[in-house]
Amino acid sequence: MRTVELSAGTIEYEDTGGDGPTVVLLHGLLMDASLWDGPVAELSPDHRCVAPTLPFGAHRHAMRPDADLSPHGLARLVGEFLDRLDLRDVTLVGNDTGGALVQLLMAEGAERVGRVVLASCDAFDNFPPGLTGRTLLLAGRLPPRLFGLFMQQMRLRPVRRLPLAFGWLTKRGDAATARWMIPLLTRSDIRRDTVGILRAAAADTGFLLAAAERLPDFDRPALVVWASADRVMPPEHGRRLAGLLRGRLAEVEDTYTLIPLDQPTRLARLIREFTHAPRTG
Repeated sequence: MRTVELSAGTIEYEDTGGDGPTVVLLHGLLMDASLWDGPVAELSPDHRCVAPTLPFGAHRHAMRPDADLSPHGLARLVGEFLDRLDLRDVTLVGNDTGGALVQLLMAEGAERVGRVVLASCDAFDNFPPGLTGRTLLLAGRLPPRLFGLFMQQMRLRPVRRLPLAFGWLTKRGDAATARWMIPLLTRSDIRRDTVGILRAAAADTGFLLAAAERLPDFDRPALVVWASADRVMPPEHGRRLAGLLRGRLAEVEDTYTLIPLDQPTRLARLIREFTHAPRTG
Protein backbone atom coordinates (compact mmCIF):
# COMPACT_ATOMS: atom_id res chain seq x y z
CA MET A 1 0.00 0.00 0.00
CA ARG A 2 1.21 3.50 -0.82
CA THR A 3 0.50 6.53 1.35
CA VAL A 4 -0.26 10.19 0.71
CA GLU A 5 -0.35 12.99 3.27
CA LEU A 6 -3.57 15.01 3.05
CA SER A 7 -4.98 17.81 5.19
CA ALA A 8 -6.86 15.36 7.44
CA GLY A 9 -3.99 12.90 7.82
CA THR A 10 -2.25 10.00 6.09
CA ILE A 11 -4.27 8.00 3.57
CA GLU A 12 -3.23 4.56 2.35
CA TYR A 13 -4.10 3.55 -1.18
CA GLU A 14 -3.52 0.88 -3.78
CA ASP A 15 -2.43 1.98 -7.25
CA THR A 16 -1.95 -0.66 -9.93
CA GLY A 17 -0.44 1.82 -12.41
CA GLY A 18 -0.77 1.30 -16.13
CA ASP A 19 -1.88 3.36 -19.11
CA GLY A 20 -5.51 2.31 -19.33
CA PRO A 21 -8.52 4.27 -18.09
CA THR A 22 -8.14 5.36 -14.46
CA VAL A 23 -10.74 3.95 -12.09
CA VAL A 24 -10.92 5.29 -8.51
CA LEU A 25 -12.85 3.01 -6.17
CA LEU A 26 -14.46 4.14 -2.90
CA HIS A 27 -15.60 1.82 -0.11
CA GLY A 28 -18.13 2.26 2.69
CA LEU A 29 -18.24 2.59 6.45
CA LEU A 30 -16.20 0.06 8.51
CA MET A 31 -14.44 -1.13 5.32
CA ASP A 32 -11.12 -0.59 3.62
CA ALA A 33 -9.75 -0.68 0.08
CA SER A 34 -9.66 -4.49 0.09
CA LEU A 35 -13.39 -4.37 -0.65
CA TRP A 36 -12.24 -3.90 -4.25
CA ASP A 37 -9.60 -6.66 -4.44
CA GLY A 38 -11.73 -8.87 -6.70
CA PRO A 39 -12.72 -6.20 -9.24
CA VAL A 40 -9.18 -4.74 -9.21
CA ALA A 41 -7.72 -8.15 -10.09
CA GLU A 42 -10.09 -8.34 -13.05
CA LEU A 43 -9.63 -4.75 -14.23
CA SER A 44 -5.93 -4.12 -13.68
CA PRO A 45 -4.68 -5.68 -16.96
CA ASP A 46 -6.27 -2.82 -18.93
CA HIS A 47 -7.07 -0.16 -16.30
CA ARG A 48 -5.22 1.87 -13.74
CA CYS A 49 -7.05 1.05 -10.51
CA VAL A 50 -6.67 3.38 -7.53
CA ALA A 51 -8.38 2.37 -4.28
CA PRO A 52 -7.88 4.57 -1.19
CA THR A 53 -8.61 3.38 2.34
CA LEU A 54 -10.77 6.22 3.62
CA PRO A 55 -11.01 7.05 7.35
CA PHE A 56 -14.22 5.06 7.75
CA GLY A 57 -13.26 2.95 10.78
CA ALA A 58 -11.12 0.25 9.16
CA HIS A 59 -8.22 2.60 8.41
CA ARG A 60 -4.78 2.10 9.97
CA HIS A 61 -3.58 5.71 10.10
CA ALA A 62 -5.55 7.84 12.55
CA MET A 63 -6.66 11.25 11.34
CA ARG A 64 -5.65 14.52 12.95
CA PRO A 65 -7.83 15.43 15.94
CA ASP A 66 -9.20 18.49 14.13
CA ALA A 67 -9.98 16.66 10.87
CA ASP A 68 -13.41 17.28 9.34
CA LEU A 69 -14.93 13.78 9.26
CA SER A 70 -18.44 14.87 8.24
CA PRO A 71 -19.81 13.47 4.97
CA HIS A 72 -18.97 16.73 3.19
CA GLY A 73 -15.52 16.79 4.79
CA LEU A 74 -14.84 13.23 3.63
CA ALA A 75 -16.03 14.06 0.11
CA ARG A 76 -13.64 17.01 0.06
CA LEU A 77 -10.90 14.63 1.22
CA VAL A 78 -11.56 12.45 -1.83
CA GLY A 79 -11.33 15.53 -4.03
CA GLU A 80 -8.03 16.44 -2.37
CA PHE A 81 -6.81 12.88 -2.97
CA LEU A 82 -7.56 13.20 -6.70
CA ASP A 83 -5.75 16.55 -6.77
CA ARG A 84 -2.64 15.31 -4.95
CA LEU A 85 -2.28 12.31 -7.25
CA ASP A 86 -3.14 14.55 -10.23
CA LEU A 87 -5.73 12.07 -11.45
CA ARG A 88 -7.79 13.33 -14.39
CA ASP A 89 -10.80 12.10 -16.32
CA VAL A 90 -11.26 9.31 -13.78
CA THR A 91 -14.11 6.87 -13.54
CA LEU A 92 -15.19 7.34 -9.93
CA VAL A 93 -16.86 4.26 -8.46
CA GLY A 94 -18.64 4.16 -5.11
CA ASN A 95 -20.29 1.31 -3.23
CA ASP A 96 -22.24 1.59 0.04
CA THR A 97 -21.31 4.88 1.76
CA GLY A 98 -18.59 5.37 -0.84
CA GLY A 99 -21.42 6.01 -3.29
CA ALA A 100 -22.72 8.77 -1.01
CA LEU A 101 -19.34 10.51 -1.30
CA VAL A 102 -19.47 10.17 -5.08
CA GLN A 103 -22.87 11.90 -5.10
CA LEU A 104 -21.55 14.75 -2.96
CA LEU A 105 -18.64 15.23 -5.35
CA MET A 106 -20.98 15.14 -8.34
CA ALA A 107 -23.16 17.80 -6.75
CA GLU A 108 -20.09 20.05 -6.46
CA GLY A 109 -18.99 19.58 -10.07
CA ALA A 110 -16.29 16.88 -9.77
CA GLU A 111 -13.93 18.49 -12.28
CA ARG A 112 -11.48 15.58 -12.34
CA VAL A 113 -14.24 13.00 -12.88
CA GLY A 114 -15.11 11.85 -16.39
CA ARG A 115 -17.58 9.08 -15.53
CA VAL A 116 -19.28 7.73 -12.42
CA VAL A 117 -20.45 4.34 -11.26
CA LEU A 118 -22.85 4.11 -8.31
CA ALA A 119 -23.10 0.57 -6.98
CA SER A 120 -25.81 -0.20 -4.39
CA CYS A 121 -25.25 2.84 -2.23
CA ASP A 122 -26.82 5.28 0.20
CA ALA A 123 -29.16 7.65 -1.63
CA PHE A 124 -32.04 10.08 -1.08
CA ASP A 125 -33.60 9.55 2.37
CA ASN A 126 -31.87 6.20 2.99
CA PHE A 127 -29.32 7.52 5.46
CA PRO A 128 -28.39 5.95 7.74
CA PRO A 129 -29.11 2.89 5.61
CA GLY A 130 -30.82 -0.19 7.04
CA LEU A 131 -30.45 -1.74 10.45
CA THR A 132 -26.68 -1.56 10.21
CA GLY A 133 -26.59 2.18 9.66
CA ARG A 134 -29.17 2.98 12.31
CA THR A 135 -27.43 0.76 14.87
CA LEU A 136 -24.05 2.39 14.19
CA LEU A 137 -25.37 5.93 14.48
CA LEU A 138 -26.99 5.07 17.80
CA ALA A 139 -23.78 3.43 19.04
CA GLY A 140 -21.84 6.49 17.95
CA ARG A 141 -23.48 8.47 20.75
CA LEU A 142 -21.37 6.48 23.21
CA PRO A 143 -17.97 7.73 24.37
CA PRO A 144 -15.21 6.12 22.28
CA ARG A 145 -14.22 3.69 25.08
CA LEU A 146 -17.79 2.42 25.53
CA PHE A 147 -18.27 2.36 21.77
CA GLY A 148 -15.25 0.07 21.59
CA LEU A 149 -16.69 -2.23 24.24
CA PHE A 150 -20.00 -2.37 22.34
CA MET A 151 -18.20 -3.26 19.11
CA GLN A 152 -16.18 -6.09 20.69
CA GLN A 153 -19.07 -8.42 19.95
CA MET A 154 -18.16 -8.05 16.25
CA ARG A 155 -15.31 -10.48 16.90
CA LEU A 156 -17.96 -13.23 16.78
CA ARG A 157 -19.01 -14.52 13.39
CA PRO A 158 -22.67 -15.10 14.42
CA VAL A 159 -22.86 -11.42 15.43
CA ARG A 160 -21.23 -10.21 12.20
CA ARG A 161 -23.81 -12.20 10.24
CA LEU A 162 -26.77 -10.51 11.93
CA PRO A 163 -28.87 -8.08 9.84
CA LEU A 164 -27.82 -5.24 12.16
CA ALA A 165 -24.17 -5.96 11.32
CA PHE A 166 -22.96 -7.28 7.93
CA GLY A 167 -25.56 -10.02 7.45
CA TRP A 168 -27.61 -8.08 4.89
CA LEU A 169 -24.59 -6.42 3.30
CA THR A 170 -22.71 -9.44 1.96
CA LYS A 171 -23.46 -13.09 1.26
CA ARG A 172 -19.87 -14.29 0.97
CA GLY A 173 -17.55 -11.75 2.52
CA ASP A 174 -17.32 -12.66 6.21
CA ALA A 175 -13.54 -13.10 6.13
CA ALA A 176 -13.21 -9.54 4.83
CA THR A 177 -15.61 -8.12 7.41
CA ALA A 178 -13.68 -9.81 10.24
CA ARG A 179 -10.44 -8.24 8.97
CA TRP A 180 -12.03 -4.79 8.66
CA MET A 181 -12.94 -4.84 12.35
CA ILE A 182 -9.36 -5.20 13.61
CA PRO A 183 -8.28 -1.51 13.70
CA LEU A 184 -11.49 -0.44 15.43
CA LEU A 185 -11.32 -3.23 18.00
CA THR A 186 -7.65 -2.78 18.86
CA ARG A 187 -6.87 0.95 18.64
CA SER A 188 -8.29 3.83 20.64
CA ASP A 189 -7.35 6.45 18.02
CA ILE A 190 -9.33 4.62 15.32
CA ARG A 191 -12.30 4.38 17.68
CA ARG A 192 -12.03 8.13 18.23
CA ASP A 193 -12.15 8.74 14.48
CA THR A 194 -15.07 6.37 14.03
CA VAL A 195 -17.16 7.99 16.74
CA GLY A 196 -16.38 11.36 15.18
CA ILE A 197 -17.58 10.12 11.78
CA LEU A 198 -20.81 8.73 13.22
CA ARG A 199 -21.61 11.85 15.24
CA ALA A 200 -20.95 14.15 12.28
CA ALA A 201 -23.18 11.99 10.08
CA ALA A 202 -25.96 11.98 12.68
CA ALA A 203 -25.91 15.78 12.72
CA ASP A 204 -26.95 15.99 9.05
CA THR A 205 -28.87 12.93 7.88
CA GLY A 206 -30.52 14.79 4.98
CA PHE A 207 -27.37 15.59 3.03
CA LEU A 208 -28.13 13.13 0.23
CA LEU A 209 -31.56 14.63 -0.40
CA ALA A 210 -29.86 17.98 -0.96
CA ALA A 211 -27.25 16.39 -3.23
CA ALA A 212 -29.94 14.59 -5.27
CA GLU A 213 -31.43 17.93 -6.30
CA ARG A 214 -28.18 18.74 -8.11
CA LEU A 215 -27.51 15.36 -9.70
CA PRO A 216 -29.42 16.19 -12.94
CA ASP A 217 -26.80 18.90 -13.56
CA PHE A 218 -24.06 16.26 -13.81
CA ASP A 219 -23.34 16.08 -17.55
CA ARG A 220 -21.01 13.09 -17.85
CA PRO A 221 -21.72 9.38 -18.37
CA ALA A 222 -23.16 7.48 -15.41
CA LEU A 223 -23.72 3.81 -14.69
CA VAL A 224 -25.87 2.58 -11.82
CA VAL A 225 -25.28 -1.01 -10.67
CA TRP A 226 -27.64 -2.41 -8.08
CA ALA A 227 -28.16 -5.69 -6.26
CA SER A 228 -31.56 -6.86 -7.46
CA ALA A 229 -32.33 -8.37 -4.05
CA ASP A 230 -30.70 -5.64 -1.94
CA ARG A 231 -32.23 -5.49 1.54
CA VAL A 232 -30.39 -2.36 2.69
CA MET A 233 -30.29 -0.11 -0.38
CA PRO A 234 -33.78 -0.12 -2.01
CA PRO A 235 -33.63 -1.19 -5.68
CA GLU A 236 -36.08 1.63 -6.42
CA HIS A 237 -33.30 4.04 -5.49
CA GLY A 238 -31.12 2.57 -8.22
CA ARG A 239 -33.85 3.21 -10.75
CA ARG A 240 -34.34 6.77 -9.50
CA LEU A 241 -30.62 7.52 -9.65
CA ALA A 242 -30.36 6.18 -13.20
CA GLY A 243 -33.27 8.40 -14.20
CA LEU A 244 -31.81 11.54 -12.62
CA LEU A 245 -28.43 10.90 -14.24
CA ARG A 246 -29.84 9.75 -17.60
CA GLY A 247 -27.62 6.70 -17.18
CA ARG A 248 -27.80 2.98 -17.63
CA LEU A 249 -29.09 0.74 -14.84
CA ALA A 250 -27.67 -2.77 -14.45
CA GLU A 251 -29.15 -5.08 -11.83
CA VAL A 252 -26.99 -7.90 -10.47
CA GLU A 253 -28.37 -11.11 -9.01
CA ASP A 254 -27.07 -13.33 -6.19
CA THR A 255 -25.53 -10.49 -4.22
CA TYR A 256 -26.31 -8.13 -1.39
CA THR A 257 -25.12 -4.52 -1.13
CA LEU A 258 -21.39 -5.29 -1.28
CA ILE A 259 -21.35 -6.34 -4.93
CA PRO A 260 -17.51 -6.10 -5.08
CA LEU A 261 -17.36 -8.97 -2.56
CA ASP A 262 -20.28 -11.07 -3.75
CA GLN A 263 -20.02 -10.64 -7.54
CA PRO A 264 -16.60 -9.14 -8.33
CA THR A 265 -16.30 -10.59 -11.84
CA ARG A 266 -19.74 -9.39 -12.90
CA LEU A 267 -19.11 -5.91 -11.49
CA ALA A 268 -15.69 -5.67 -13.18
CA ARG A 269 -17.25 -6.67 -16.49
CA LEU A 270 -19.85 -3.93 -16.18
CA ILE A 271 -17.21 -1.33 -15.30
CA ARG A 272 -15.02 -2.40 -18.24
CA GLU A 273 -17.91 -2.16 -20.70
CA PHE A 274 -18.71 1.28 -19.33
CA THR A 275 -15.18 2.71 -19.43
CA HIS A 276 -14.66 1.46 -22.98
CA ALA A 277 -17.99 2.69 -24.31
CA PRO A 278 -17.83 5.83 -26.49
CA ARG A 279 -19.25 8.99 -24.97
CA THR A 280 -22.46 10.26 -26.45
CA GLY A 281 -24.13 13.64 -26.38
